[in-house]
Amino acid sequence: MSGSGPAAAHRGGTGTPLVCLHGFMETWHAWSLALPALERRHAVLAPTLPGHAGGPPLGGPAGADALLDGIEAAMDAAGIGLAHVAGTSLGGHLALRLAERGRARSVAAFAPAGGWAPDDHASPRALLDAQARLRAELRDAGRQAVALIATREGRRRLTRDLTVRFEHIPADLLARLVAGVAGCDAAEALLAAARRDGWPIAPERIACPVRIVWGARDRLLPWPAAAAGLRAQLPHAEWIVLDDVGHAPQLDVPLEAAELILGLTGGRSIRGRG
Repeated sequence: MSGSGPAAAHRGGTGTPLVCLHGFMETWHAWSLALPALERRHAVLAPTLPGHAGGPPLGGPAGADALLDGIEAAMDAAGIGLAHVAGTSLGGHLALRLAERGRARSVAAFAPAGGWAPDDHASPRALLDAQARLRAELRDAGRQAVALIATREGRRRLTRDLTVRFEHIPADLLARLVAGVAGCDAAEALLAAARRDGWPIAPERIACPVRIVWGARDRLLPWPAAAAGLRAQLPHAEWIVLDDVGHAPQLDVPLEAAELILGLTGGRSIRGRG
């Protein structure tokens, strides 16, 4: 389902199932530019996360478990048991957590949240503070957002934390991204849960191939500091750094991002597995 307004999920393509997970306060539309390439090889399910604009309500207390339960419910409803999973930022963290639950054939995570070193408390606090400010700024944006999207300077302002390139991003997609932030009803509750719980993973439970992709010009989760802890936890993962790319490669360089996913899902093993 993928109408012009908020939608609970997008489905398209044929082949082995691939689940694409968006970042915090976004919707499935954040994957729009990469979907055509992905759908030539996969049956794609791109759900909007629970508590986000157009997505289902949170089914329990705010936090990663409630988001994961919602993703699994969407997979079950689509008849998907095991899938390749790609995710960006919060979605990258959730992709790794889906692997813990045994639902992933492989994981391609773009700048997954929670990668800081255990003793780095300032960086996650700064990120959460920045996201809270962004939510406050855009919640009542309305006509101001329309005016911003109408100018080159405004489009750069709206995308500067996500991408290095922005000229190729359609105005209607930018409008959807802004509406996602403004319409994320669970934003405050999820921010509070992240402050309380962080983004822990259980790497010993992740048995599938994992590819981590990071933009060298990521402003939200700067490389390499925001990945230090995750690199220690996932020594067997494949790590790829993209020069001159920002936080959201699937928006910044969508074809390259799709190729990085397809290169993993095409059968090349990272841990000697098929």
